[in-house]
Amino acid sequence: MKILLMGNPNVGKSVFFSRVTGVRVIASNYPGTTVSFTKGSMKLAGEEVEVIDVPGAYSLEPASKAEEVALEMLKDGDLVINIMDATNLERNLYLTLELLEKQTPVIVALNIWDDTKHRGISIDVDRLEQLLGVPVVPTAAITGQGIKELVDRIPEATSPSILGRTHDQRWVAIGSIIAEVQTIIHHHHTWLERLEDASAKPLTGLPIAALVLGISFLVIRFIGEGLIGYVFEPLFEKLWAPLMMKLSVLLGSGGFWHDILIGKLFDGEIDFFQSMGVLTTGLYIPIGAVLPYIFSFYLVLGILEDLGYLPRLAVLLDNLMHRIGLHGYAIIPSLLGLGCNVPAIMATRILESRRERFIAATLISIGIPCAAAHAMIFGLVGAHGGQYVAMVYGTLFVVWIILGFILNRTVKGFSPELLIEIPPYRLPSWRALLKKLWMRMYGFLREALPIILVAIFGIGILYTLGVFDFIANLTAPVVSGIFGLPKEGVAAIVIGFLRKDVAIGMLAPLALSAGQLVVGCVVLTMFFPCIAAFVVFARELGVKRLIGATAIMIAATVVVGGLLNLIL
Repeated sequence: MKILLMGNPNVGKSVFFSRVTGVRVIASNYPGTTVSFTKGSMKLAGEEVEVIDVPGAYSLEPASKAEEVALEMLKDGDLVINIMDATNLERNLYLTLELLEKQTPVIVALNIWDDTKHRGISIDVDRLEQLLGVPVVPTAAITGQGIKELVDRIPEATSPSILGRTHDQRWVAIGSIIAEVQTIIHHHHTWLERLEDASAKPLTGLPIAALVLGISFLVIRFIGEGLIGYVFEPLFEKLWAPLMMKLSVLLGSGGFWHDILIGKLFDGEIDFFQSMGVLTTGLYIPIGAVLPYIFSFYLVLGILEDLGYLPRLAVLLDNLMHRIGLHGYAIIPSLLGLGCNVPAIMATRILESRRERFIAATLISIGIPCAAAHAMIFGLVGAHGGQYVAMVYGTLFVVWIILGFILNRTVKGFSPELLIEIPPYRLPSWRALLKKLWMRMYGFLREALPIILVAIFGIGILYTLGVFDFIANLTAPVVSGIFGLPKEGVAAIVIGFLRKDVAIGMLAPLALSAGQLVVGCVVLTMFFPCIAAFVVFARELGVKRLIGATAIMIAATVVVGGLLNLIL
Protein backbone atom coordinates (compact mmCIF):
# COMPACT_ATOMS: atom_id res chain seq x y z
CA MET A 1 0.00 0.00 0.00
CA LYS A 2 1.29 3.46 -0.89
CA ILE A 3 0.15 6.44 1.23
CA LEU A 4 0.79 9.94 -0.11
CA LEU A 5 1.15 12.99 2.15
CA MET A 6 -0.19 15.90 0.10
CA GLY A 7 -0.78 19.53 0.92
CA ASN A 8 0.23 23.12 0.28
CA PRO A 9 3.84 24.17 1.00
CA ASN A 10 4.54 25.10 4.64
CA VAL A 11 1.66 23.17 6.21
CA GLY A 12 3.96 20.94 8.29
CA LYS A 13 4.15 17.94 5.94
CA SER A 14 7.80 17.20 6.74
CA VAL A 15 7.13 17.27 10.49
CA PHE A 16 4.07 15.07 9.99
CA PHE A 17 6.15 12.68 7.86
CA SER A 18 8.77 12.53 10.60
CA ARG A 19 6.09 11.62 13.15
CA VAL A 20 4.56 8.72 11.24
CA THR A 21 7.67 7.14 9.67
CA GLY A 22 10.68 5.39 11.14
CA VAL A 23 14.36 6.22 10.81
CA ARG A 24 14.86 4.44 7.47
CA VAL A 25 13.84 7.08 4.98
CA ILE A 26 15.08 7.79 1.47
CA ALA A 27 15.34 11.17 -0.23
CA SER A 28 15.60 11.21 -4.02
CA ASN A 29 14.68 13.17 -7.12
CA TYR A 30 11.59 12.38 -9.15
CA PRO A 31 12.77 10.75 -12.41
CA GLY A 32 13.70 13.28 -15.08
CA THR A 33 13.44 16.29 -12.73
CA THR A 34 15.33 18.11 -9.97
CA VAL A 35 12.25 17.97 -7.71
CA SER A 36 13.01 15.95 -4.60
CA PHE A 37 10.70 13.90 -2.40
CA THR A 38 11.08 11.64 0.64
CA LYS A 39 9.69 8.19 1.29
CA GLY A 40 9.61 5.96 4.36
CA SER A 41 7.36 3.38 5.97
CA MET A 42 4.94 2.96 8.86
CA LYS A 43 2.99 0.15 10.54
CA LEU A 44 -0.73 0.03 9.71
CA ALA A 45 -2.86 -2.82 11.09
CA GLY A 46 0.29 -4.87 11.62
CA GLU A 47 1.52 -4.41 8.06
CA GLU A 48 4.31 -2.18 6.75
CA VAL A 49 3.07 0.43 4.25
CA GLU A 50 5.01 2.95 2.19
CA VAL A 51 4.62 6.66 3.00
CA ILE A 52 5.68 9.34 0.51
CA ASP A 53 6.07 13.04 1.32
CA VAL A 54 4.89 14.53 -1.99
CA PRO A 55 6.27 17.95 -3.06
CA GLY A 56 4.05 20.80 -1.83
CA ALA A 57 1.34 21.93 -4.25
CA TYR A 58 -1.33 24.62 -4.17
CA SER A 59 -3.32 23.03 -6.97
CA LEU A 60 -3.51 20.01 -9.26
CA GLU A 61 -3.60 22.43 -12.20
CA PRO A 62 0.24 22.62 -12.35
CA ALA A 63 1.90 26.04 -12.33
CA SER A 64 5.37 24.73 -11.36
CA LYS A 65 7.53 21.63 -11.77
CA ALA A 66 6.78 20.60 -8.15
CA GLU A 67 3.03 20.64 -8.86
CA GLU A 68 3.56 18.62 -12.06
CA VAL A 69 5.41 15.99 -10.02
CA ALA A 70 2.68 16.00 -7.33
CA LEU A 71 0.04 15.32 -9.99
CA GLU A 72 2.11 12.47 -11.48
CA MET A 73 2.70 10.88 -8.07
CA LEU A 74 -1.02 11.02 -7.27
CA LYS A 75 -1.65 8.54 -10.11
CA ASP A 76 0.33 5.85 -8.25
CA GLY A 77 -1.04 6.43 -4.74
CA ASP A 78 -3.51 4.13 -2.99
CA LEU A 79 -4.54 6.65 -0.33
CA VAL A 80 -3.96 10.36 0.36
CA ILE A 81 -3.47 12.01 3.73
CA ASN A 82 -4.32 15.60 2.86
CA ILE A 83 -2.51 17.85 5.34
CA MET A 84 -4.16 21.24 5.71
CA ASP A 85 -3.14 24.34 7.62
CA ALA A 86 -6.04 24.94 10.00
CA THR A 87 -5.08 28.63 10.25
CA ASN A 88 -5.48 29.05 6.46
CA LEU A 89 -8.51 26.84 5.83
CA GLU A 90 -9.89 28.78 2.87
CA ARG A 91 -6.67 28.62 0.83
CA ASN A 92 -6.01 24.95 1.66
CA LEU A 93 -9.51 23.76 0.74
CA TYR A 94 -8.91 24.30 -3.00
CA LEU A 95 -6.41 21.43 -3.20
CA THR A 96 -8.64 19.32 -0.95
CA LEU A 97 -11.62 19.68 -3.30
CA GLU A 98 -9.41 18.78 -6.26
CA LEU A 99 -8.22 15.64 -4.45
CA LEU A 100 -11.81 14.62 -3.67
CA GLU A 101 -12.59 14.82 -7.39
CA LYS A 102 -9.79 12.34 -8.23
CA GLN A 103 -11.64 9.33 -6.76
CA THR A 104 -8.66 8.41 -4.51
CA PRO A 105 -9.41 7.61 -0.83
CA VAL A 106 -8.67 10.69 1.27
CA ILE A 107 -8.35 11.47 4.97
CA VAL A 108 -7.76 15.06 6.09
CA ALA A 109 -5.27 16.11 8.78
CA LEU A 110 -6.30 19.54 10.01
CA ASN A 111 -2.74 20.45 11.05
CA ILE A 112 -1.38 23.36 13.13
CA TRP A 113 -4.56 23.00 15.21
CA ASP A 114 -2.81 24.38 18.28
CA ASP A 115 -2.37 27.75 16.55
CA THR A 116 -6.04 28.29 15.78
CA LYS A 117 -7.00 29.37 19.31
CA HIS A 118 -4.09 31.86 19.39
CA ARG A 119 -5.39 33.40 16.17
CA GLY A 120 -9.04 33.57 17.25
CA ILE A 121 -10.11 30.84 14.79
CA SER A 122 -12.87 28.35 15.64
CA ILE A 123 -13.60 25.41 13.28
CA ASP A 124 -16.51 22.96 13.55
CA VAL A 125 -14.60 19.76 12.71
CA ASP A 126 -17.66 17.48 12.71
CA ARG A 127 -19.53 19.72 10.26
CA LEU A 128 -16.44 20.01 8.03
CA GLU A 129 -16.21 16.21 7.96
CA GLN A 130 -19.88 15.98 6.91
CA LEU A 131 -19.47 18.55 4.12
CA LEU A 132 -16.30 16.98 2.70
CA GLY A 133 -17.51 13.40 3.07
CA VAL A 134 -14.13 12.15 4.37
CA PRO A 135 -12.59 11.77 7.87
CA VAL A 136 -11.15 15.00 9.30
CA VAL A 137 -8.78 14.87 12.28
CA PRO A 138 -7.29 17.92 14.06
CA THR A 139 -3.51 17.49 14.47
CA ALA A 140 -0.47 19.34 15.72
CA ALA A 141 2.42 17.43 14.18
CA ILE A 142 5.06 19.38 16.08
CA THR A 143 3.70 18.04 19.41
CA GLY A 144 2.17 14.80 18.14
CA GLN A 145 -1.39 15.83 19.00
CA GLY A 146 -3.97 13.89 16.96
CA ILE A 147 -1.42 11.76 15.05
CA LYS A 148 -2.48 8.47 16.67
CA GLU A 149 -6.17 9.20 16.07
CA LEU A 150 -5.49 10.00 12.43
CA VAL A 151 -3.50 6.76 11.90
CA ASP A 152 -6.28 4.78 13.60
CA ARG A 153 -8.85 6.35 11.24
CA ILE A 154 -6.89 5.74 8.01
CA PRO A 155 -9.06 2.66 7.21
CA GLU A 156 -12.07 5.05 7.19
CA ALA A 157 -10.58 7.06 4.30
CA THR A 158 -13.09 7.29 1.47
CA SER A 159 -13.34 8.61 -2.08
CA PRO A 160 -16.66 10.49 -2.32
CA SER A 161 -18.30 10.57 -5.73
CA ILE A 162 -17.78 14.22 -6.63
CA LEU A 163 -17.95 15.31 -10.25
CA GLY A 164 -15.21 17.55 -11.64
CA ARG A 165 -15.84 21.25 -11.11
CA THR A 166 -14.52 24.40 -12.70
CA HIS A 167 -12.15 26.81 -10.98
CA ASP A 168 -15.00 29.21 -10.14
CA GLN A 169 -17.28 26.44 -8.92
CA ARG A 170 -14.65 25.26 -6.47
CA TRP A 171 -14.25 28.74 -4.98
CA VAL A 172 -18.03 29.05 -4.61
CA ALA A 173 -18.04 25.70 -2.76
CA ILE A 174 -15.15 26.84 -0.56
CA GLY A 175 -17.03 30.02 0.37
CA SER A 176 -20.05 27.98 1.35
CA ILE A 177 -17.99 25.57 3.48
CA ILE A 178 -16.12 28.38 5.26
CA ALA A 179 -19.38 30.15 6.10
CA GLU A 180 -20.68 27.00 7.80
CA VAL A 181 -17.64 25.73 9.71
CA GLN A 182 -15.38 28.66 10.58
CA THR A 183 -15.74 31.69 12.82
CA ILE A 184 -13.01 34.23 13.56
CA ILE A 185 -12.89 36.62 16.49
CA HIS A 186 -10.56 39.59 16.89
CA HIS A 187 -7.28 39.04 18.70
CA HIS A 188 -4.36 41.33 19.47
CA HIS A 189 -1.05 40.89 17.64
CA THR A 190 1.59 39.03 19.61
CA TRP A 191 5.25 40.10 19.63
CA LEU A 192 6.01 37.11 17.37
CA GLU A 193 3.49 38.31 14.78
CA ARG A 194 5.03 41.80 14.92
CA LEU A 195 8.44 40.21 14.32
CA GLU A 196 6.98 38.30 11.35
CA ASP A 197 5.82 41.57 9.79
CA ALA A 198 9.09 43.38 10.52
CA SER A 199 11.28 40.64 9.01
CA ALA A 200 9.35 40.66 5.71
CA LYS A 201 9.48 44.43 5.06
CA PRO A 202 12.62 45.84 3.33
CA LEU A 203 13.23 48.73 5.75
CA THR A 204 13.35 46.52 8.84
CA GLY A 205 13.82 43.15 7.15
CA LEU A 206 17.24 43.83 5.61
CA PRO A 207 18.93 44.77 8.94
CA ILE A 208 17.30 41.71 10.54
CA ALA A 209 18.56 39.58 7.64
CA ALA A 210 22.10 40.93 8.08
CA LEU A 211 21.95 40.09 11.80
CA VAL A 212 20.53 36.59 11.22
CA LEU A 213 23.07 35.79 8.50
CA GLY A 214 25.96 37.14 10.57
CA ILE A 215 25.00 35.06 13.61
CA SER A 216 24.37 32.01 11.41
CA PHE A 217 27.80 32.31 9.81
CA LEU A 218 29.54 32.58 13.19
CA VAL A 219 27.62 29.58 14.58
CA ILE A 220 28.33 27.48 11.48
CA ARG A 221 32.02 28.34 11.54
CA PHE A 222 32.25 27.70 15.30
CA ILE A 223 30.61 24.26 15.03
CA GLY A 224 32.45 23.28 11.83
CA GLU A 225 35.89 24.30 13.04
CA GLY A 226 35.21 22.77 16.45
CA LEU A 227 34.29 19.43 14.92
CA ILE A 228 37.40 19.49 12.72
CA GLY A 229 39.77 20.56 15.48
CA TYR A 230 38.43 18.43 18.33
CA VAL A 231 36.88 15.40 16.61
CA PHE A 232 37.94 14.65 13.05
CA GLU A 233 41.58 15.80 13.06
CA PRO A 234 42.39 13.83 16.24
CA LEU A 235 40.62 10.77 14.79
CA PHE A 236 42.58 10.92 11.55
CA GLU A 237 45.92 11.93 13.11
CA LYS A 238 45.89 9.59 16.11
CA LEU A 239 43.92 6.59 14.82
CA TRP A 240 43.88 6.55 11.03
CA ALA A 241 47.40 7.89 10.33
CA PRO A 242 49.19 5.11 12.32
CA LEU A 243 47.17 2.48 10.43
CA MET A 244 48.09 4.08 7.12
CA MET A 245 51.77 4.22 8.13
CA LYS A 246 51.68 0.47 8.82
CA LEU A 247 50.10 -0.06 5.41
CA SER A 248 52.80 2.17 3.93
CA VAL A 249 55.50 -0.08 5.37
CA LEU A 250 53.72 -3.17 4.01
CA LEU A 251 53.62 -1.57 0.56
CA GLY A 252 57.32 -0.83 0.72
CA SER A 253 57.08 2.94 1.35
CA GLY A 254 57.04 3.58 -2.39
CA GLY A 255 55.90 2.30 -5.75
CA PHE A 256 52.78 2.70 -7.85
CA TRP A 257 50.21 1.22 -5.44
CA HIS A 258 51.76 3.00 -2.47
CA ASP A 259 51.41 6.34 -4.29
CA ILE A 260 47.81 5.55 -5.26
CA LEU A 261 46.57 4.26 -1.88
CA ILE A 262 48.77 6.18 0.59
CA GLY A 263 50.25 8.94 -1.56
CA LYS A 264 53.49 10.82 -1.01
CA LEU A 265 55.11 10.97 2.42
CA PHE A 266 56.41 14.30 3.71
CA ASP A 267 59.38 13.94 6.09
CA GLY A 268 58.32 10.32 6.52
CA GLU A 269 54.80 11.29 7.60
CA ILE A 270 51.35 11.39 5.99
CA ASP A 271 49.98 14.84 5.13
CA PHE A 272 46.24 14.37 4.72
CA PHE A 273 45.97 17.49 2.55
CA GLN A 274 48.83 16.82 0.15
CA SER A 275 49.61 13.09 0.18
CA MET A 276 46.97 12.49 -2.52
CA GLY A 277 46.31 8.85 -1.63
CA VAL A 278 42.84 7.36 -1.98
CA LEU A 279 42.91 6.16 1.66
CA THR A 280 44.47 9.38 3.01
CA THR A 281 43.51 12.56 1.15
CA GLY A 282 40.61 10.75 -0.53
CA LEU A 283 38.94 10.03 2.82
CA TYR A 284 40.09 13.11 4.73
CA ILE A 285 38.75 15.73 2.28
CA PRO A 286 35.10 14.58 2.26
CA ILE A 287 34.93 13.24 5.85
CA GLY A 288 37.45 15.24 7.86
CA ALA A 289 37.28 18.59 6.06
CA VAL A 290 33.88 18.84 4.33
CA LEU A 291 31.45 16.78 6.44
CA PRO A 292 31.83 18.95 9.60
CA TYR A 293 30.74 22.03 7.64
CA ILE A 294 27.91 20.11 6.00
CA PHE A 295 26.72 19.12 9.47
CA SER A 296 26.90 22.65 10.86
CA PHE A 297 25.38 24.30 7.78
CA TYR A 298 22.50 21.89 7.46
CA LEU A 299 21.81 22.15 11.20
CA VAL A 300 21.52 25.95 11.05
CA LEU A 301 19.74 25.83 7.70
CA GLY A 302 17.21 23.33 9.08
CA ILE A 303 16.49 25.58 12.07
CA LEU A 304 15.94 28.64 9.84
CA GLU A 305 13.89 26.50 7.46
CA ASP A 306 11.57 25.04 10.10
CA LEU A 307 11.36 28.33 11.96
CA GLY A 308 9.86 29.91 8.83
CA TYR A 309 12.56 32.51 8.19
CA LEU A 310 13.96 31.39 4.82
CA PRO A 311 10.88 32.34 2.74
CA ARG A 312 11.15 35.88 4.15
CA LEU A 313 14.83 36.07 3.24
CA ALA A 314 14.05 34.81 -0.26
CA VAL A 315 11.38 37.47 -0.77
CA LEU A 316 13.65 40.25 0.55
CA LEU A 317 16.44 39.36 -1.89
CA ASP A 318 14.29 38.35 -4.86
CA ASN A 319 14.72 41.61 -6.79
CA LEU A 320 18.53 41.46 -6.59
CA MET A 321 18.70 37.76 -7.43
CA HIS A 322 16.38 38.15 -10.43
CA ARG A 323 18.81 40.58 -12.01
CA ILE A 324 21.40 37.82 -12.18
CA GLY A 325 19.03 35.22 -13.59
CA LEU A 326 17.93 33.63 -10.31
CA HIS A 327 15.09 34.01 -7.85
CA GLY A 328 15.26 34.68 -4.13
CA TYR A 329 15.59 31.04 -3.06
CA ALA A 330 19.01 30.93 -4.75
CA ILE A 331 20.33 32.78 -1.71
CA ILE A 332 20.14 29.49 0.22
CA PRO A 333 22.79 27.57 -1.76
CA SER A 334 24.80 30.81 -1.93
CA LEU A 335 24.83 30.96 1.87
CA LEU A 336 25.82 27.31 2.04
CA GLY A 337 28.82 28.19 -0.13
CA LEU A 338 30.17 30.40 2.64
CA GLY A 339 30.76 27.20 4.59
CA CYS A 340 31.49 24.66 1.85
CA ASN A 341 30.86 24.70 -1.89
CA VAL A 342 29.99 20.99 -1.97
CA PRO A 343 26.64 21.18 -0.10
CA ALA A 344 26.03 24.54 -1.81
CA ILE A 345 26.17 23.01 -5.29
CA MET A 346 24.04 20.08 -4.11
CA ALA A 347 21.53 22.55 -2.65
CA THR A 348 20.92 24.11 -6.10
CA ARG A 349 18.43 21.24 -6.48
CA ILE A 350 15.84 23.50 -4.84
CA LEU A 351 15.91 25.70 -7.96
CA GLU A 352 13.36 24.77 -10.59
CA SER A 353 15.23 25.13 -13.91
CA ARG A 354 18.60 23.78 -15.12
CA ARG A 355 19.43 27.33 -16.23
CA GLU A 356 19.11 28.61 -12.68
CA ARG A 357 21.07 25.67 -11.30
CA PHE A 358 23.92 26.28 -13.75
CA ILE A 359 24.10 30.02 -13.03
CA ALA A 360 23.92 29.49 -9.25
CA ALA A 361 26.54 26.69 -9.20
CA THR A 362 28.91 28.68 -11.43
CA LEU A 363 28.63 31.83 -9.32
CA ILE A 364 29.15 29.81 -6.13
CA SER A 365 32.26 28.14 -7.57
CA ILE A 366 33.76 31.45 -8.71
CA GLY A 367 32.81 34.06 -6.16
CA ILE A 368 32.17 32.43 -2.78
CA PRO A 369 35.12 31.23 -0.64
CA CYS A 370 34.49 28.34 1.75
CA ALA A 371 34.75 28.81 5.53
CA ALA A 372 38.28 27.35 5.71
CA ALA A 373 39.42 29.77 2.98
CA HIS A 374 37.86 32.67 4.91
CA ALA A 375 40.06 31.90 7.89
CA MET A 376 43.22 31.90 5.74
CA ILE A 377 42.27 35.13 3.95
CA PHE A 378 41.66 36.93 7.24
CA GLY A 379 44.83 35.52 8.80
CA LEU A 380 47.19 36.09 5.85
CA VAL A 381 45.86 39.25 4.21
CA GLY A 382 44.48 40.76 7.42
CA ALA A 383 48.03 41.01 8.82
CA HIS A 384 48.64 43.84 6.28
CA GLY A 385 45.47 45.73 7.22
CA GLY A 386 41.71 45.42 7.00
CA GLN A 387 41.59 47.43 3.77
CA TYR A 388 43.28 44.59 1.88
CA VAL A 389 40.78 42.06 3.21
CA ALA A 390 38.04 44.42 2.01
CA MET A 391 39.70 44.47 -1.44
CA VAL A 392 39.55 40.69 -1.67
CA TYR A 393 35.87 40.42 -0.71
CA GLY A 394 34.89 43.59 -2.58
CA THR A 395 36.45 42.19 -5.77
CA LEU A 396 34.72 38.83 -5.36
CA PHE A 397 31.35 40.50 -4.74
CA VAL A 398 31.69 42.75 -7.81
CA VAL A 399 32.70 39.73 -9.91
CA TRP A 400 29.70 37.79 -8.56
CA ILE A 401 27.32 40.61 -9.56
CA ILE A 402 28.84 41.39 -12.99
CA LEU A 403 29.21 37.75 -13.97
CA GLY A 404 25.62 37.14 -12.86
CA PHE A 405 24.39 39.94 -15.15
CA ILE A 406 26.38 38.46 -18.04
CA LEU A 407 25.16 34.91 -17.46
CA ASN A 408 21.58 36.14 -17.14
CA ARG A 409 21.78 37.57 -20.64
CA THR A 410 23.75 34.80 -22.31
CA VAL A 411 22.54 31.52 -20.79
CA LYS A 412 19.35 30.35 -22.46
CA GLY A 413 16.52 28.68 -20.62
CA PHE A 414 13.55 29.19 -18.32
CA SER A 415 13.76 31.44 -15.25
CA PRO A 416 10.60 31.09 -13.12
CA GLU A 417 9.09 33.72 -10.86
CA LEU A 418 9.23 33.36 -7.08
CA LEU A 419 5.85 32.10 -5.86
CA ILE A 420 6.13 31.02 -2.23
CA GLU A 421 4.01 31.04 0.88
CA ILE A 422 5.36 33.03 3.83
CA PRO A 423 4.45 30.92 6.88
CA PRO A 424 4.16 32.18 10.45
CA TYR A 425 7.10 31.64 12.77
CA ARG A 426 6.96 28.32 14.59
CA LEU A 427 9.33 26.55 16.96
CA PRO A 428 11.14 23.74 15.10
CA SER A 429 10.57 20.11 16.00
CA TRP A 430 13.94 18.68 17.04
CA ARG A 431 12.84 15.21 16.01
CA ALA A 432 12.09 16.34 12.45
CA LEU A 433 15.15 18.60 12.38
CA LEU A 434 17.57 15.83 13.34
CA LYS A 435 16.00 13.36 10.93
CA LYS A 436 16.31 15.87 8.08
CA LEU A 437 19.91 16.58 9.11
CA TRP A 438 20.76 12.86 9.04
CA MET A 439 19.13 12.44 5.62
CA ARG A 440 21.16 15.31 4.16
CA MET A 441 24.45 14.09 5.59
CA TYR A 442 23.76 10.53 4.47
CA GLY A 443 22.85 11.86 1.03
CA PHE A 444 26.19 13.66 0.78
CA LEU A 445 28.19 10.59 1.84
CA ARG A 446 26.23 8.32 -0.51
CA GLU A 447 26.46 10.61 -3.53
CA ALA A 448 29.69 12.57 -3.18
CA LEU A 449 32.09 10.21 -1.37
CA PRO A 450 32.38 7.58 -4.14
CA ILE A 451 32.90 10.28 -6.78
CA ILE A 452 35.60 12.03 -4.74
CA LEU A 453 37.43 8.74 -4.14
CA VAL A 454 37.41 7.95 -7.87
CA ALA A 455 38.63 11.49 -8.65
CA ILE A 456 41.46 11.24 -6.12
CA PHE A 457 42.41 7.89 -7.65
CA GLY A 458 42.57 9.50 -11.11
CA ILE A 459 44.55 12.50 -9.88
CA GLY A 460 46.93 10.17 -8.06
CA ILE A 461 47.70 8.47 -11.36
CA LEU A 462 48.27 11.87 -13.03
CA TYR A 463 50.65 12.85 -10.21
CA THR A 464 52.51 9.58 -10.57
CA LEU A 465 52.85 10.11 -14.33
CA GLY A 466 54.10 13.69 -13.84
CA VAL A 467 51.17 15.33 -15.62
CA PHE A 468 50.65 17.93 -12.87
CA ASP A 469 54.30 18.98 -13.01
CA PHE A 470 53.91 19.46 -16.76
CA ILE A 471 50.81 21.64 -16.20
CA ALA A 472 52.65 23.70 -13.57
CA ASN A 473 55.54 24.45 -15.93
CA LEU A 474 53.14 25.22 -18.79
CA THR A 475 51.15 27.78 -16.77
CA ALA A 476 54.13 29.49 -15.09
CA PRO A 477 54.24 32.35 -17.68
CA VAL A 478 50.59 33.16 -16.97
CA VAL A 479 51.12 33.17 -13.21
CA SER A 480 54.17 35.43 -13.42
CA GLY A 481 53.30 37.56 -16.45
CA ILE A 482 49.59 38.21 -15.95
CA PHE A 483 49.05 37.76 -12.21
CA GLY A 484 52.40 39.20 -11.12
CA LEU A 485 53.10 36.28 -8.79
CA PRO A 486 56.42 34.43 -8.51
CA LYS A 487 56.80 31.14 -10.37
CA GLU A 488 56.46 29.26 -7.07
CA GLY A 489 52.84 30.45 -6.95
CA VAL A 490 52.00 27.78 -9.54
CA ALA A 491 52.23 25.13 -6.81
CA ALA A 492 49.59 26.97 -4.78
CA ILE A 493 47.23 27.08 -7.77
CA VAL A 494 47.66 23.34 -8.37
CA ILE A 495 47.09 22.57 -4.67
CA GLY A 496 44.02 24.84 -4.81
CA PHE A 497 42.36 22.15 -6.85
CA LEU A 498 42.63 19.94 -3.75
CA ARG A 499 42.16 22.36 -0.89
CA LYS A 500 41.67 26.16 -1.12
CA ASP A 501 42.80 27.10 2.38
CA VAL A 502 46.03 25.09 2.06
CA ALA A 503 46.68 26.77 -1.30
CA ILE A 504 46.22 30.24 0.21
CA GLY A 505 48.48 29.23 3.10
CA MET A 506 51.19 28.30 0.57
CA LEU A 507 51.42 31.99 -0.38
CA ALA A 508 52.74 32.82 3.12
CA PRO A 509 56.41 31.74 2.65
CA LEU A 510 56.71 33.52 -0.73
CA ALA A 511 57.29 36.97 0.85
CA LEU A 512 54.57 38.62 -1.24
CA SER A 513 53.52 42.25 -0.97
CA ALA A 514 50.02 43.11 0.27
CA GLY A 515 48.90 43.72 -3.32
CA GLN A 516 50.25 40.37 -4.48
CA LEU A 517 48.46 38.63 -1.62
CA VAL A 518 45.18 40.26 -2.70
CA VAL A 519 45.73 39.08 -6.26
CA GLY A 520 46.73 35.58 -5.10
CA CYS A 521 43.69 35.16 -2.83
CA VAL A 522 41.25 36.37 -5.51
CA VAL A 523 42.82 34.14 -8.18
CA LEU A 524 42.82 31.07 -5.93
CA THR A 525 39.17 31.66 -4.96
CA MET A 526 37.96 32.19 -8.53
CA PHE A 527 39.99 29.44 -10.20
CA PHE A 528 38.84 25.81 -10.26
CA PRO A 529 36.79 24.85 -7.21
CA CYS A 530 38.30 22.21 -4.95
CA ILE A 531 38.15 18.64 -6.20
CA ALA A 532 35.13 17.78 -4.04
CA ALA A 533 33.08 20.66 -5.47
CA PHE A 534 34.42 19.96 -8.96
CA VAL A 535 33.19 16.37 -9.06
CA VAL A 536 29.87 17.19 -7.38
CA PHE A 537 29.31 19.92 -10.02
CA ALA A 538 29.78 17.27 -12.72
CA ARG A 539 27.49 14.86 -10.85
CA GLU A 540 24.71 17.42 -10.38
CA LEU A 541 24.77 19.27 -13.71
CA GLY A 542 26.62 17.02 -16.13
CA VAL A 543 30.06 17.06 -17.73
CA LYS A 544 28.97 19.38 -20.57
CA ARG A 545 27.87 22.13 -18.20
CA LEU A 546 30.96 21.55 -16.04
CA ILE A 547 33.14 22.21 -19.11
CA GLY A 548 31.18 25.41 -19.80
CA ALA A 549 31.53 26.57 -16.20
CA THR A 550 35.25 25.74 -16.23
CA ALA A 551 35.78 27.88 -19.34
CA ILE A 552 33.96 30.75 -17.60
CA MET A 553 36.10 30.30 -14.46
CA ILE A 554 39.38 30.36 -16.38
CA ALA A 555 38.41 33.39 -18.48
CA ALA A 556 37.09 35.36 -15.49
CA THR A 557 40.15 34.49 -13.38
CA VAL A 558 42.61 35.61 -16.06
CA VAL A 559 40.75 38.90 -16.68
CA VAL A 560 40.17 39.80 -13.03
CA GLY A 561 43.62 38.65 -11.87
CA GLY A 562 45.29 40.62 -14.67
CA LEU A 563 43.29 43.78 -13.90
CA LEU A 564 44.03 43.53 -10.17
CA ASN A 565 47.73 43.12 -10.94
CA LEU A 566 47.68 46.28 -13.08
CA ILE A 567 45.79 48.26 -10.42
CA LEU A 568 47.77 47.08 -7.38
